[in-house]
Amino acid sequence: MIAPSILSADFANLQRDVEMINGSEAAWIHIDVMDGVFVPNLSFGLPVVAAIHQHATKPLDVHLMIVQPERYIKEFKAAGAHVLTVHYEASTHLHRTLQAIRAEGMLAGVALNPHTPVSALQDVLLDLDLVCLMSVNPGFGGQSFIPQTFQKVKQLRAMLQEAGSKAFIEIDGGVNANNAAALKEAGADVLVAGNSVFKAADPVGMIAELHGA
Repeated sequence: MIAPSILSADFANLQRDVEMINGSEAAWIHIDVMDGVFVPNLSFGLPVVAAIHQHATKPLDVHLMIVQPERYIKEFKAAGAHVLTVHYEASTHLHRTLQAIRAEGMLAGVALNPHTPVSALQDVLLDLDLVCLMSVNPGFGGQSFIPQTFQKVKQLRAMLQEAGSKAFIEIDGGVNANNAAALKEAGADVLVAGNSVFKAADPVGMIAELHGA
């Protein structure tokens, strides 16, 4: 599944870009919420997520790069989130937070920064629906893909299979036509693509190319 990242869209024409994704082979719309504390950048919050939801026909994949994400679970559900992902590094009571996300009817995701080993999730594998492996350092678009991600995908796929978990593996950062096929082969289910889609001459065609890789 391809999840274009709105962080790379034209903020002055978000409705146009959301409608482009609606008409593409993308499965989800990825939305990075940044607070300037957990990551050194600010993006957008609840009002923008709600506005995107008004025009989206694809499910919203909301990635919270914020401190204390548990404070806003109900609010992001109300804003239209289908998937809600919190960072392992920002969640003191991760198990409780995952339960709260699922209780609101959303898919519960956990994101791991590049330096965090997948083994950190061993005790919550059956409590989550998605693991987002950051293949760049979170906070800014346009960074280069970190090659170690391939090994992390393989390790995580083996862990999920052993635990009997059907959680999706999502890759976020530096995804493009050069690494999409290898990521799928390694075990990835969802590819988040930002600049590779929105800076392409034909964004819909690029989404199709990534989907078919």
